[in-house]
Amino acid sequence: MKKLLAAALFVSMSIAGASLAAAKAVVISINKISQKMTVSVDGGVEYVWPVSTGAAGYTTPSGSFRPFRLEKEHFSKEWDDAPMPHSIFFTGQGHAIHGSYHVKSLGRRASHGCVRLAPANAAKLFSLVQKNGMANTRVVVRGGFFDTGFASIDPPKFRASKVEKIFKEQKKKIEKKLNQANKKKKKRNFLILGGL
Repeated sequence: MKKLLAAALFVSMSIAGASLAAAKAVVISINKISQKMTVSVDGGVEYVWPVSTGAAGYTTPSGSFRPFRLEKEHFSKEWDDAPMPHSIFFTGQGHAIHGSYHVKSLGRRASHGCVRLAPANAAKLFSLVQKNGMANTRVVVRGGFFDTGFASIDPPKFRASKVEKIFKEQKKKIEKKLNQANKKKKKRNFLILGGL
């Protein structure tokens, strides 16, 4: 019986250790001046998204925070049951990062103090924080009157694969435009020569 109990304890501790080892450090940096969020995982940039922080008269607090509550479907009791999908609460006063259906206002100050994201981006971020744990996540908000305005603590390193992917996408776009321009040029020359 003792051997069976010891084996069960060993297996459960191994599983717990493996899940802890898989967790990565997540830094969510919010720049209130540029109205952008940069999400870094283990020091490499994963996402850069437009956000909306507090409008005039509504403050999004600056500082470094640890999220303490996740709610997949939350409705604001303070603001007429406004939907706040994929909420990540980071202050005791109710400030959260959450999805917003007011996507046209992203990129400028428009919230009541929360940090708004496009719904799809909020779902990705929520999943990332849920996967890696709130204890491994830090929310850094900068850009207030008394701070530097830069959302990143340290300049994040772009992962080589991300840079390569961006480069390939840009190259494809340029090649497509060149091909379209060449087709137009050939067609124009054909018409000028009388359609031989």
